Amino acid sequence: MDIKKINTPVNTVTRDLNKLDRETGNIYQSVRIIAKRANKISIEMKQELNRKLEEFAYYTDNLEEVFENREQIEISKFYERLPKPTLIAAQEFLDGKLHFEFKEDQNSESEA
Repeated sequence: MDIKKINTPVNTVTRDLNKLDRETGNIYQSVRIIAKRANKISIEMKQELNRKLEEFAYYTDNLEEVFENREQIEISKFYERLPKPTLIAAQEFLDGKLHFEFKEDQNSESEA
């Protein structure tokens, strides 16, 4: 995921429910799809942040020796200013960038 190309508002935005359930026909399914994508985005962002901060990590036995690194602080602030994963996922859903499928429930067919 290229974080610099994200075109999502940083603040919470009021969404039109009619636009959210247009693709699925059910608002709860739309929210479920957005939530699953938001979880994936969150994991990706956390892994990317950890990789970048790992460059600054040093391992010592003395816990009292903590040094502040300006570059490390700037990286952390950059990630704090990014839109939240839920907002990114909602924008992707509204832009039609998410692919999803609904699997048929085989148990209900066999019972009928």
